[in-house]
Amino acid sequence: MIRQEDVLKIGKIGKPHGVKGEVSLLFDDDVFDRVEADYLILMIDGILVPFFFDEYRFKGSETALVSFSGIDTKEKAQELTGCDVYFPISLYDGDEGNMPVQGVSGFTVVDANGDGRVIGTVTHVDDSTANMLLSVRTADGREVLIPAAEEFITNVDVPERTITVSLPDGLLDLDNA
Repeated sequence: MIRQEDVLKIGKIGKPHGVKGEVSLLFDDDVFDRVEADYLILMIDGILVPFFFDEYRFKGSETALVSFSGIDTKEKAQELTGCDVYFPISLYDGDEGNMPVQGVSGFTVVDANGDGRVIGTVTHVDDSTANMLLSVRTADGREVLIPAAEEFITNVDVPERTITVSLPDGLLDLDNA
């Protein structure tokens, strides 16, 4: 069984393209093109299901047309419309600079300034403002906001699902929940 913590969300299935089962994939990350992978994972009725693809071609910088094995009619393709698309972390190419920021939900945040203590777990990424924020739940149940800025993030380890940060003194003590 595929677990949520073993995958990164990379996009969403759009509408069918044509009558032979091809679908549009609206993606945030083209990792499926950068590494050797012959399947993507779709969330169907709350379950992560692998779908092997026969071929794909890019339609733009954020859209690809994908033919999945066994999906050979427009009706079958329509059943996939709106499904979130994920990629296995184990196959991820390790290029953290290209990782979709929404994919870090569930990552553990570690303090580089201290003795490597765990600050908490990312529960949400707020990218609605110019300054992206990581919403982190601490061990004591508080919710703290950490700017997702290059000057604060010292390391992202995708396989280990950790983000190491070096924060200014007092930032975690602010009442920013």
